Amino acid sequence: MRKQIPFLLLLLFFFPFRGSTQINEDQTGAWYMYFFNASLKESAWGMQGDIQYRNWNIAGDLEQLLLRGGITYSPRSADILLTAGYGHITTGAFGNDKSTTAESRIYQEALFTVQLGHRVYSSHRFRFEQRFVEDQDLRTRFRYNIFLNIPLNHPELGVHTLYLALYNEIFINGQRRIGMGKEVELFDRNRAYIALGYMLSEGLKLQVGFMNQTTDSWSKNQLQASVHHVFAL
Repeated sequence: MRKQIPFLLLLLFFFPFRGSTQINEDQTGAWYMYFFNASLKESAWGMQGDIQYRNWNIAGDLEQLLLRGGITYSPRSADILLTAGYGHITTGAFGNDKSTTAESRIYQEALFTVQLGHRVYSSHRFRFEQRFVEDQDLRTRFRYNIFLNIPLNHPELGVHTLYLALYNEIFINGQRRIGMGKEVELFDRNRAYIALGYMLSEGLKLQVGFMNQTTDSWSKNQLQASVHHVFAL
């Protein structure tokens, strides 16, 4: 038995038990979000950002508090929105553990829209992130998201339209070595989402839906409620 102990210790070193991810995958979480996109009148420049309060449960067990904002540019010669911005993220541990981890994030993205037929509005977003996570080396990540909005009670997306909102986003890690001899998987996570939305007024939408998030080590369902605000300054 004593001869087996060093071998078992080696197994634990090279294949550690993921005790830090003791996440209840059966517990539904909830994300509450506000997104804005502000354009400067008669200008190609603008601003966008979001505030997200994410919980491991419905409320009270902090998963993440995300604050993000950026400067946008929309070339007059192309139907595309370019953004460069910064985000600050506070990540909480699951359950009774109240410890948190801070992250600063710089990102660049491109968003363009394509209408499919008469009723399907699609958007495609490519995002590149440089992540400065507490106690880790610089990390990078690539993200691609496809959004689909389909009006239900009107032929077009307009005021008082009820619509179906869908998206799927995949995250791929760039820099995999994160310091202290640790390495992350190439696949980071995937988010699949379905919701009902309602356009309250021109530039103001509400969405309530359901998202499944799958990482390289766990999968969890989230309820989501979001406000989407587009306006001119």
